Amino acid sequence: MLSLSVDIDTLTEKELIELNRRIVERLKFIESMRAHIEMMEFDVGEKVSFEPPGRAKQIGVLMKYNKKTVTVITEEGQLWNVSPYLLSKVNNEKSESDNTKVIEIKDRR
Repeated sequence: MLSLSVDIDTLTEKELIELNRRIVERLKFIESMRAHIEMMEFDVGEKVSFEPPGRAKQIGVLMKYNKKTVTVITEEGQLWNVSPYLLSKVNNEKSESDNTKVIEIKDRR
């Protein structure tokens, strides 16, 4: 275990608030880097699956990378923003609805 030589008992309230802000910022950065590394295990256009809580397994295609999630369009045409931790690669096995579909994605601008 790492032992730091900062005695927080001697810090003022202002110093503690600043220390807390820096710790939270650093933790967010570390989490963002982990999510980025996980995302890079998948390619845009790759077939993936995920299991949302209380719902059936979803299979779809990774459409784009976001800051902390990826956008997946399912075989039913639904758009999901999914944490890369929840994704699995789908082998070339046939899925229930393996007939090819073209789904128009409307520009939301």
